[in-house]
Parts: sequence; C-alpha cells; structure tokens
Amino acid sequence: MGKGFYMSKAVVVTCVVAAIGAAATIIALSVVYAQEKSKNEMTPPSTAKPNITSTTSIIPPTTPSTAPTTIPSTTPSSPMELWDNYRLPGSLAPATYNVTLWPRLEPNADGLYIFTGHSTVVFRCVNETDLILIHSNKLTFKSFGGYHAMLRGLNGATAPSLNKTWLEVPTQYLVVQLNGMLQANAEYELFTDFVGELADDLGGFYRSEYMEDGVKKVVATTQMQPTDARKAFPCFDEPAMKAVFHMTLIHPQGTVALSNSMNYEPVNVTIDGESFIQTSFEPTEIMSTYLLAFVVCEFAHIGTNPNADVLIRIWARRKAIEEGQGDYALEKTGPILEFFEKYYNASYPLSKSDQIALPDFSAGAMENWGLITYRETALLYNPAVSSNGDKEWVATVIAHELAHMWFGNLVTTRWWNDLWLNEGFATYVSYLGANFAEPTWNMIDLIVLNEIVGVMSVDALASSHPLSSKEEDVQKPEQISELFDSITYSKGAAVLRMLSDFIGEAVFTKGLQTYLQQFKYSNTVYTDLWRHLQMAVDSSGIMLPDSVEVIMNRWILQMGFPVVTIDTKTGRITQKHFLLDPDSVVERPSPFDYEWFVPVTFIKTGGIQKQYWLLKKEATNTDMVLGTDEFLLANINMKGFYRVNYDSENWERLLAKLSSGHQEIPVINRAQIIDDAFNLARAEIVDTTLALRTTKFLSREIEYMPWQTASRNLDYFFLMFDRSELYGPMQKYIKKQVTPLFNYFKELTLNWTKIPDKHTDQYNQVNAISLACSTGVEGCTELTTGWFAEWMNNSSKIISPNLKSTVYCSAIAQGGVKEWDFAWSMYKNATIASEADKLMYALSCTKEPWLLNRYLEYSLNPDMIRKQDATSTIVYIASNPIGQPLAWDFIRSKWDLIVNDYGGGSFSFGGLIRGVTKRFSTEFEYKQLVQFKDEHAGHFGSGTTALEQALETTKANMNWVAMNKKQVLEWFTNEASSPSV
Repeated sequence: MGKGFYMSKAVVVTCVVAAIGAAATIIALSVVYAQEKSKNEMTPPSTAKPNITSTTSIIPPTTPSTAPTTIPSTTPSSPMELWDNYRLPGSLAPATYNVTLWPRLEPNADGLYIFTGHSTVVFRCVNETDLILIHSNKLTFKSFGGYHAMLRGLNGATAPSLNKTWLEVPTQYLVVQLNGMLQANAEYELFTDFVGELADDLGGFYRSEYMEDGVKKVVATTQMQPTDARKAFPCFDEPAMKAVFHMTLIHPQGTVALSNSMNYEPVNVTIDGESFIQTSFEPTEIMSTYLLAFVVCEFAHIGTNPNADVLIRIWARRKAIEEGQGDYALEKTGPILEFFEKYYNASYPLSKSDQIALPDFSAGAMENWGLITYRETALLYNPAVSSNGDKEWVATVIAHELAHMWFGNLVTTRWWNDLWLNEGFATYVSYLGANFAEPTWNMIDLIVLNEIVGVMSVDALASSHPLSSKEEDVQKPEQISELFDSITYSKGAAVLRMLSDFIGEAVFTKGLQTYLQQFKYSNTVYTDLWRHLQMAVDSSGIMLPDSVEVIMNRWILQMGFPVVTIDTKTGRITQKHFLLDPDSVVERPSPFDYEWFVPVTFIKTGGIQKQYWLLKKEATNTDMVLGTDEFLLANINMKGFYRVNYDSENWERLLAKLSSGHQEIPVINRAQIIDDAFNLARAEIVDTTLALRTTKFLSREIEYMPWQTASRNLDYFFLMFDRSELYGPMQKYIKKQVTPLFNYFKELTLNWTKIPDKHTDQYNQVNAISLACSTGVEGCTELTTGWFAEWMNNSSKIISPNLKSTVYCSAIAQGGVKEWDFAWSMYKNATIASEADKLMYALSCTKEPWLLNRYLEYSLNPDMIRKQDATSTIVYIASNPIGQPLAWDFIRSKWDLIVNDYGGGSFSFGGLIRGVTKRFSTEFEYKQLVQFKDEHAGHFGSGTTALEQALETTKANMNWVAMNKKQVLEWFTNEASSPSV
C-alpha cells in the first residue's frame, strides 16, 4: 500500500516557509441495520426473496425466502476460548470463495447506503475440529433455521449439524459450533447471506462520492488492507489464508463493474421488476483476502490495445479521462511493468492491469492484484496544472504498486509482523522503476531526501520500534494498522538499499529472483529472503564478515541505528546507539545490545572509495588516519543507515572544503554533512554552532539536496524559536543566504518566464522563492502577490504549476478574507485533485485566527473537506505558528468525535498527533500532552505509538531549547550582520 499522507515537493518546501513566515426488502434490511449496526446483531428481513429473471442465468438469492427470525448475535464467552484469540487457529484452510455482492448506489428510506450479498467458501479441514471461526465485521446475517450460516460436506464428506452460531464482536468472528467433528483432509462449504452498510469510512466495501455536471455520483469501492475484507463478506482474513476468488457484482444500468480479474460478458437481469447488470469475473489467481478489490462506477478509461499481452487500463472520472489526466499514467505503466519483469526475471503474472483513481481513498494507493486503487493525486496528472512534484509522485506511486505485483502479491509474507519487508522493498525499488521511466530525474539519489533523512529522525527516538516484530506482538487490527508507518516504509527501504549496495545490485537481484521463483503463490517469512540472498552471495564469491542473516538481523530485529565516530588522528572508530535525546531511557531490550555490523564506506582527499566493516563497539583502522591538509568523508552517498561524527579537526577540514570548493564533495554528502551535524547537535554530541556553520556555504550552493536538507533542519529552529526574540536574527541570516539563490534562479528563468530544465532545479526554484518571500528578499512578495492578484482578476491566468503552492501560500498569508474566500471557492470548484491539494494547503497559510478556526471546523465536516483529507488539513493548520495552538485546542475538544466518526481507515491518528505537537517545547505543553493522554487513555488507536513519541520529543525539545537558546541567538545575531563567505 502506498503511503497515506502525501505532501507535494512544493508543499513541503512551503510548509517550512509557512512555519518561518507565518425496495421493501431493502427497507426492512436497512431499518434493522440502522438499529443494530453498533451491536452487529443478526436480524433477517421479513419479505420474500425478490423476483430475479435473466435470459442467461439465475442469480442466487441475496435475501431469504423464509419468515424472519431473530437470534442473539453474541454468546457469553469463557476466558481464552479459541474465539478470544485474534489469530485464526489454523485448523481450516480456504480453497475457493464464490461471492455475489449487490451495492445500492442510492440511499434507502432511512438514508442508508447498503449492500447485500452471499458467499460460499470451500475449505479443507487441516486438523479435526468441531469449531469454525471465520472473520466477519459489521455484517448483519440472514437466519437459516436460527443459525447464521449453512454447512455441507463435499466429495462424500458428511457435515455435522450446527449446534450454535454467534458473532464474536471483539475479535470479529462469526463463530459456528458443531455437534460433531470436521474430519481432517475433508472439504466442506459454508454459505452465508448478509447485508452491510456501504459507508463512507474508506474501509472494506465503502462508497466514494463526487459531483459531475451538478449531479452527485456514487462509487462503490474497496480498501481491504489490512483487515477489512471481513467487512465485505465473511472470510478467513489473514495473509496466509490464500484462496481463489469467484466474484459477481450486481450493479445499476449505466455503470461498470471491475475486479481483480477480467470480467465475463455482463448480462442484464431483472430484480423486482427493475433492470440491473450482473457482471461475473474470471477466477483470480490464488491470493490473500487483503488484495481483493471490486468497484462499481460510471468512470471512463483509456488503455492499451485489447489484444496486448497485458491489457493496461487507466480508470477515472469521465471528465478527468476526457481532459487527458490519465495519459501520463498510461504512458509510464507499460515501461515500468517491463522494467520489473526484467528485474524479477518473471513475466507479469496476470492478463490485465487496471488502475483506478478514486475521489475518496485513505492511502496513497493499494496494490490490489490486477486492480490497483489510487488517490486521484497519485494517478492523475495534468501538465497544465500539475507540478513536477505531482508528476514525480505519480511515477513513484505507480512503480511502488507495480513492484508489489510480484513482491507482496505473488509472494506474500505470512503475517503482518513482516510488513516492513513488503512495503520497504516496494518503496526501495519504486525509485528504480521511476528512474527507468524518467531517467533524467535522478530518482535513485532522491530516495535519500524523500525517505531516508526523514525516517532517521523517527528512528532516533527511544520510542521507535524494530522493523520486524514477533508474531505474538502483532495481533489486533489496531496493532497491525500501527505498523503502517515511516519505519516500515522508509527505514525498510533504507536497509534494503544498504544491503543491495554491500552485496551488489546484481547479486541482490539474483537472490530476489530465486526467492520469487520458489515461493510464488505462497507465503514466506523474512528469513526466506535472507537464505536466497545468501545463496546468491555464495555463488558470486563475495566476501562478507558474516552471513546475510547475521548481518541484517542487527538492522531489523533491534530499533534504531548507530552513530559512527571516526578519529582521523588515530584511526579509532566507534559505534553507539544514536538517540536524539541523550537523556531518554531505552526500555526496549535488544538481542544485540544495540550493536550493528556497519558497512563504513569512506574516501580521503582525492582518493578512491574504500569499505570497512565495523563489527564491534570499537575498532581501529589505520587507513582512516589523515595526513596534512587531508579530509575524510564517510558513508558515501548515504548508502549506509547510520550517522557519522568526526574528531574536531576533521570537522574543521570539511567545513573549510565546503567553503573553498564545495563541489569537490558529492552533492548527497553535502546534504549528509548538514543533516548529520544538525542531528548530532540535537543529541548534544557536537556543538550547535558547528551545525549552523554547515549552512554558511549555501550562499554559493545551487543544488537542491543541500538546500532542502538545510531548510528542513533550520525548520526545527523556527519551530522552537519562532515565538521568541530569536526569530528576527534567524530571518536576517536566511535572507542573506538565500538572496544569491533567488537571484540565480531569476537569471536562469529569464526573470521568472522560463521553467528550469533540470528536475531538481525546478524544486530548488521553489525553495528560492519560498525562502526569499518569507524572509523579505526585495521583490519577492510583490512577485507572488502580483501573480495571485492577476489570477483573482482573471481565473484563466496561468500561474506556473511548480510555483502554485508557494504563490498561493504567500499571497494568502499577506492577504485577508478576500484572498482566503477566493482560494476556498477555487478549492471547492477544482476538478483536478492535485490543484485542490495545493489550495487546501495554502488556505492554512492565513495569519487571521478566525479564518484558521473556521477552516478547522470545516476539516471535520465531510461536506466541506473529504474525510481522506481531514488529517492533512489539521496538520497544515498546525504548521502555521498562529494555527498551531488553535489546532491543538481543536483536536482536544473534538477527540471523541474524531475517534467515533473518523476512527476507520480514513484517519491517520499518528500523523495527526505528530503534526499538531511538533512545535511543543515547554513544560506547560508537556503537561497538556500528559493530560490529553490520561483523559483519553485507550482511545488513541493507531496513534498510540505516535503519542508516546510526541511526549518523548517534547521532553527533548524542552531540554534542547534550555541548553541552546543563548548561543543560537548570539550566532544568528553575529552571522546576520557579517558578510557572506
């Protein structure tokens, strides 16, 4: 699954700057559902089954033909019965499902959108048992003689009679107790008939809405990962419970139905005198429930030739397709698929690849096998409106999801504790796929900024977690959901990138290919991959200090990473667990005592790259001793997941080289020096003024990566000090440093009339304008407000797509209600999702508290802000110094509403907590956070870990501010008035 909280490059840059600147059957069913959905009670409808006619087939009944009976949905449970466990017992193994679903795209008399369905699952009995546990959540069942299901034996097997059935709500099971034993190796089938709500909660089988020509359109769609297939139909909802799925959808005339596999010819059917379409689909490959997808919509599509080996189709709102917004995705999907076929040495496993852009979607995208679902911003691109950052996002998300078609779908990890391998791998190779599709973008390097630098800050907390957890520690759905974080995605990508580097990409891919070949259509644990990589290493003759498994276990079974300290006078090299807060207490034990096997790469002045394995806490390597006027640089191109510290003499030599000839240091390492120094300073390992000195060369730097890294790190200073007397000197220093960059891009773009050719130059142009406007560089604010005013006067006036976020934010910050209301109107009328996202962010830039409060109220009103965007809207407002306390008060006062109405797949509690508290640095704010934790204990869901991290970060911020404020004020004051170096 693609990440859920995306900010475009321009928005990220501008966020920094903002911080700096400021029918009767159906009626009966739905009535019951409305009354009982909170209890998940089984109450069947009271009418006869509908009359269904077809010229080619008869649809199995979706409503019962018997009079209603009401039976209790729950039964008192003794402690620690099998149904008290969140994991299936493994006594049954599904083989096939035959599922028919009928979503209603119009509300019933009670205003509810519902779906009805029935399912037959064929399963094999692995171990003799008198109990069937099958997942079910928020479904209401038809009664069969007082039971929730019907059971029969297959191939001569006799099914025992049913004793008792009920819904075990806490663990989300339909429980079927039998009067006899199911026999080992015998096959049986279980039939259920049910109704569920087609809610707008973005999980399971849900609805999405959009307006087209003034008419509201409803889409029925899905998001099963990780544990919501059970909301669509009863199923064995665990990744290892793979099966073949036979899907049928009943849907209105004028709509199209899609699923994982190709459809058979749709047929017209009549139900209660009304004409519908019945679309059945070819059997899927054997696959996990979380990869199922089905959609009913009125979308249009573009695609490849239907006779192609692999049919590729891009689906979206009809107008989006007509405007060509799907063209870029179609253009790049084929080449990326071909890249991965070569990379994996395996053909694409399916006959088609559908990709669909949904108006409402909680994540960035989801790798459903054969039917990938996306947010509109992750699939659609309009060159006239969308920025180069939007384009990059589309390319990388498509590559991420297509990578899963093999790694994750064809071969699937056994349980969610190894989610990091699935998502970390797809994140890493998405940059390879995007680099193939767009070779001039230098995507292989941009992974450092986009993934690695950010996650190192999270993993440097004592409240971080290892990549791989024990199975027994990941049981409940909320525990599973909590794993979908930056550690899983970005650190997973970083350590796999490091592994690929020290064994070599060719060896890495060779091991990967044999792994996929052996385990296709089955499940694995992470050690299976290590074994195949070891086989490739052995056959290649590469010498490692230990096995792949022994080396990598230190990176995945313990949290964090080391800081490697090199003394260039003696060659002494040490490692230590790096913690942003040196006073934090690490309570999580490590099986390796927080030591790593570290592949240390380094160069000396004018020399070639060398590698040294640091296997203990301390060692000596005389190759690292420097001669006169030499410098040493370690962790070349940041291929290793560690930070580097040096003796003071080498730090001074690196600073001197940055001052005299920064181009002699690789661009990634120029960014690395900045990032390491600032983080080492926060950890009290080096002096804060040393970190600040790494930014002095920026007055002559024109490359994006160093500037972006410096902006992110200086943003921390503004978060801590923008409400203090430090703000003015900081502003003056940034203004001095960015003025040459602003003038450089003014000249390069012929006075802002031309777009830079280089991909990263386009990003750095945004940096230049954003930082210049926020710090008062002459002519900048007039430039952006002038562009915005022209747009207000003539909405056909085009602002450069790359600059829109910056221009919108700057103008709204400088303006008042007139500018805000205009931007809100443009947001509500935007037909391109990426444009709406830019406006949604820019609306948070206003300096008017009442407008920010109004915007906060809008954020939890789905008629104003889509549920999928609620988190990002509140976080955007909190990024504004004026909005932060307003957002904090708002979520505290609305927490019960947020939990109850937004607690499904639509809300990132972790992202919300981190975003609203990142500025906290006082004892008062810490006590407020503790009080918030106590008042809502047990109601933080997937944000539980983020809350602990916020408490830890706030403490660290308090200590850092107390220790550094005086010297930072002196440094900025002195440097702001001194000439540039």
